[in-house]
Amino acid sequence: MTIRHLRVPALALFLISLCPAPASAVDREHQQIEADIRMLQEQSQQLQQMLASLGDALKQLGARIDDQTALERKAFADAKVQMDNVSGDIRIIREKVDETNVRLGTLSQEMETIRTSMPQPGAPMVAPATSDASSTQGAVPDAAATPPAPAPGQNPDRMWTEAFSDYSMGLYPTAIQGFEAYIKYYPKSDRADDAQFQVGESYFNSNKFPEALAAYSRVIADYPGGNQVPNAYYKRGVVLENLKQSDQAKQSYQIVIEKFPDSQAATLAKQRLDGLNRPAR
Repeated sequence: MTIRHLRVPALALFLISLCPAPASAVDREHQQIEADIRMLQEQSQQLQQMLASLGDALKQLGARIDDQTALERKAFADAKVQMDNVSGDIRIIREKVDETNVRLGTLSQEMETIRTSMPQPGAPMVAPATSDASSTQGAVPDAAATPPAPAPGQNPDRMWTEAFSDYSMGLYPTAIQGFEAYIKYYPKSDRADDAQFQVGESYFNSNKFPEALAAYSRVIADYPGGNQVPNAYYKRGVVLENLKQSDQAKQSYQIVIEKFPDSQAATLAKQRLDGLNRPAR
């Protein structure tokens, strides 16, 4: 065998030894790619878990916010109810104070009248005229009876004082009779409108609302320039409320507010009107 024949198998062996090298390199690259893919998959799973945890945290946070909002809304509603109740109580107290001030003002005027009309020491006392029937039977005079004539020597102040004294003691029928007598015999007096108003007050305190309504209306009709007109409009509205005539009561209150805005009666009328316009709870 020649040297040339020996070279051919050697060359073949050499070529064969070189073939496995590229295949192993491909396997390593393939393994690296698979490792990278597994790493990416693990990272993707971790990211999904983080996103899921974040979603749960956001849900919990949203639930807490909703609960806190509900609590704040409830607290606000409770506070509003309390404020409304306090406002209502304040309004009632203000009405009571205003009514008390009106009564105090009236009482002060009447006390001054009584003081000035009291007889001076040593002056002769004049007894009021009484009928035989009332003196023998002791019956209370009827308000519908004819007003008695003033006793001889009796002046308007004395007649007013006696009528108002009966009113102050709750003797309303007798007071009505006295005030009506005052109006009859002293129609031009500055207190004629006051007397007519007191007739309405006497009926009102006796719960005779139709009669009180008529008396207050006479103050408005007979004494349009008198100082009791605002009070008459206001008390007429109160009477109409008691008679369940709310619309007419509102009209009476509105007249006081529009025509006599600076009067105490207008303040009371506005409070009453607000109460009637306030929706029922």
